[in-house]
This record gives sequence, structure tokens and C-alpha cells, in this order.
Amino acid sequence: MIYILTLIDKPDSLPLRQRMRPEHKAYLGAVADRIAFAGPLTADDGETMIGSLLAIDFDSRDAAHAWLTSEPFTRAGLYASTSVHAFVNLWPQKAGFAPAG
Repeated sequence: MIYILTLIDKPDSLPLRQRMRPEHKAYLGAVADRIAFAGPLTADDGETMIGSLLAIDFDSRDAAHAWLTSEPFTRAGLYASTSVHAFVNLWPQKAGFAPAG
């Protein structure tokens, strides 16, 4: 089942995010084949990072929480809040919808 992880950064945490980003990307790479989508959440200006939104296939909510607990940004204390919710996709995906560059 797909689980949506909504991860909101603590204020003024950009330096920590930048420092931990390579480890975070490697951790995501280990589940790359199960990621439906993933990317940053931004402020209304479309540029200021405020967190992340991940949609990943896990066997259970417990598995999603376990993965999140070991995630590098979580371990580093980056997030002010996190949530994990089961997701049922009822809308067809847009073919060829490329990730942002």
C-alpha cells in the first residue's frame, strides 16, 4: 500500500538539510523502486523549502514508521512534525509527467 509521508522542517533548518541531503538521497535510493513520487514542499513563493512529501509503497503502516524512524533527516532532528497516512490512488497518472529539473 502507498503511504504518504508529510514531513515539515523546523524553522531555519536549511543548513542541516543541505548537510544531510547526500545521506537522505542514498536512503531514498534504497527504496527507489517503491517510490510513487517524492519531492520538496515549498512556501507560497515556490522556492523556500518547508519540508518534504513522499509517497512510498510499504507493507504496513508499521513498516512506513520504521523506515521514517531510520531516515537521515529524522535522525538528525530536521523535522518539526511528521505524519504517515495510507493512500488510495483513484486518479490516473498523467503519462510522461516528468520530474522537475
